[in-house]
Amino acid sequence: MRLRSLLFVPGDRPDRMEKALRTGADALILDLEDAVAPSAKLAAREATARFLREQGDRQVKLFVRVNPQDSGLLEDDLTAVLDCAPDGFLLPKSEGALSVMSLAQRIGAAPILPIATETPRAIFGLGSYAEVSRHLLGLTWGAEDLPAAIGAATSREEDGRYTPPYELARSLTLFAAHAADVPAIETVFPAFRDLDGLADYARRARRDGFTGVMAIHPAQVAIINQAFTPDEDELVRARAIVAAFAARPDAGALQLEGQMIDAPHLKQARRILQTAGEIA
Repeated sequence: MRLRSLLFVPGDRPDRMEKALRTGADALILDLEDAVAPSAKLAAREATARFLREQGDRQVKLFVRVNPQDSGLLEDDLTAVLDCAPDGFLLPKSEGALSVMSLAQRIGAAPILPIATETPRAIFGLGSYAEVSRHLLGLTWGAEDLPAAIGAATSREEDGRYTPPYELARSLTLFAAHAADVPAIETVFPAFRDLDGLADYARRARRDGFTGVMAIHPAQVAIINQAFTPDEDELVRARAIVAAFAARPDAGALQLEGQMIDAPHLKQARRILQTAGEIA
């Protein structure tokens, strides 16, 4: 499943759902949680369920962000949408493997994308996701709920970069995802009008090992997709590395264009070609 861009859409805005299908996003996250006021939860469930039923041959993956497990709202969310076959569920306030298993027992085979850093306890459960990787479609994190939970003023410096505690949460999520062998999804870039800033943010995410970014505005989608799509120079280099090792399968290290290459270079080259759909 290719997940470069995952676009949030409020669950009570069916007009936006239809438009969001045409943004180029790899997935839509139909949001029943933060984007929906308490008085609109019922309408959001109904609109989300109706939209899911209307989408037969889906070209875009449709996920549902349900309410947290301790909110008293989750059961009603699942009753409304489970029979409509969403492609997966976004689980807020997840605190590790036990949270995933609790939801998995309710939803069956549908995969789960936990938001893995929204409570202090969640930080200490990040290593447990490898135990439940069969239930996961990826792992992501959040930088908004955690500072509120611990009384921090903000998660960001004045220039928009994360402060050290939230850089730590980001890094641990990245490693937890790779330890579970699932996609690592970068959290949202809130300044949706700052498209240059988003481009830098997405490039850093890919550089660091994330495979996609969640989006909060349609204008962000194309920029995120571009950042996570290998350019021709990358593809040429990756093909050359793979070809070099194919020609010398017994070699542990080789020279290519004046540089030494070895197993990590081959692994990264294959990953680039997989992203581009050139190899399985």
